[in-house]
Amino acid sequence: MTLTRRSGLFAGFVACVSLANLPLLRDLIAHSSRNETASHVMLIPFVVIVLVWWDRQRIFAAPAFAAGLGIGVLLAGVALTAAVRFQWLPFEDGTALSASVFGLVVSWMGAFLAFFGTTAFRRALFPLLFLLFTAPIPEPALALAVAGLKNGSAHAVSTLFALSGTPYLREEFVFHLPSVSIEIADACSGIRSSIALLLTSLLIGHTYLDRGWKRLVLVLIVLPITLLKNGIRIVTLTLLAVHVDPSFLTGQLHHDGGVVFFALALGMLAPVVVLLDKGMPRFGLPRDVVTRQG
Repeated sequence: MTLTRRSGLFAGFVACVSLANLPLLRDLIAHSSRNETASHVMLIPFVVIVLVWWDRQRIFAAPAFAAGLGIGVLLAGVALTAAVRFQWLPFEDGTALSASVFGLVVSWMGAFLAFFGTTAFRRALFPLLFLLFTAPIPEPALALAVAGLKNGSAHAVSTLFALSGTPYLREEFVFHLPSVSIEIADACSGIRSSIALLLTSLLIGHTYLDRGWKRLVLVLIVLPITLLKNGIRIVTLTLLAVHVDPSFLTGQLHHDGGVVFFALALGMLAPVVVLLDKGMPRFGLPRDVVTRQG
């Protein structure tokens, strides 16, 4: 069977599975549009398609059916989605959508395995695993992450205030300065930019770095960079409010300036990438060429 026909059958099967879960996909789109921490989920499938397309020659060099194993994975995903839909398992509202979408993505992965085989699945493992980010982060995990980011950001703010010689009094997440008081709220945790930076680091690591430990280091460095970026943002706005104009705490830079500080975080991440590897992107290069470059 030609790759074109095999791909057509796979696409048709995925389309049928998706149509059968159309209410779930509508819920996912609605959740993504109203929840900033899930605004990325609708982009993930398109990113995965691009990743697979760029590396298609290597991934689909020797396609083969793996019906038994693939159908097993597919049925596991269908079972999870059905268990949530028909309330066979006690998922709460904050986890039900995440579990349902996770099951749907697993069913897509099972279809890929069934139509293209284990070799193609292994070679496409990163894009397929990246597809799991289509599932929104469960609310309990999200709350835990926000709490951790708030706590780390508060320590970063304390350090930066001390380094700048700014007098302050701290009461947990509230900082009292001579003319203003600020509170690090949940919205100041930087959870949205942290998710974006994590996804960016994963993509950069997959594209540019040729060793697993290098990719791991790049992902791990995201947390301290995020906390430092959050601290710089909060301290910058506070000092501008103290020394220039109090409206900086409520103005456009406060509400819409996230992209500026996200760019700062990317700027801090860039030297780490350079230090880890100066090689060319892997896509389109033979594996032996990449190995020699690495």
